[in-house]
This record gives sequence, C-alpha cells and structure tokens, in this order.
Amino acid sequence: MSDNKSSKRVSAIMLGLGTIVVLWVVAAFVGALHHTNWQFGELARQYMLATGMMKSLHTAVDFYTHIKGIEYLICVAFFVAFPIFFKYVNKEKRTVPVSK
Repeated sequence: MSDNKSSKRVSAIMLGLGTIVVLWVVAAFVGALHHTNWQFGELARQYMLATGMMKSLHTAVDFYTHIKGIEYLICVAFFVAFPIFFKYVNKEKRTVPVSK
C-alpha cells in the first residue's frame, strides 16, 4: 500500500514540475513574440541568427556563395533521385495470362 502512495506522490511531483516548466516556456515564448511585435517570422529569424543556423549576408560574394551551396545540394539530390525515378518509370511490364 505504501508503494502505491509513494508512486502517486512521485507522479504528482513530476506532473507539478512539468506544469511549471510548460508555463515557463509559454511565458518565454509569449514574451519573445511581444518583443518582436507579434511577428512569428521575425522571431524565427532572430532565433536562427542567434543559433548560427542562418547568417547575415553583407556582400554580394557572401550571397553568391550561399546560393551556389544551395544549388550544389539541389544538383546532388537530382543526381540521386533521377536514376531511381528512371528505373521506376521504365520497369518492364509483365503480361499475365488470363484463362477463361
């Protein structure tokens, strides 16, 4: 019986801590949205700049280098996907004999 009470107590503590964390995350998110004038796109841009997922492009060379990198990734994806697609399209269709 005491195991049941202690497991309920642990569950209640975990639920309380989880609720506190969720409330803190929601408050932080709402505060960040308020700071960016309720613009989710601007919040996402600031997050990506802060984490290094995106960097500001100051010169034309920076921009061109970024575009070329994306172009190379698209080319690699095409070179992998096209032969697979070509094999799929040119499969030999077998005829199945039908008996009456």
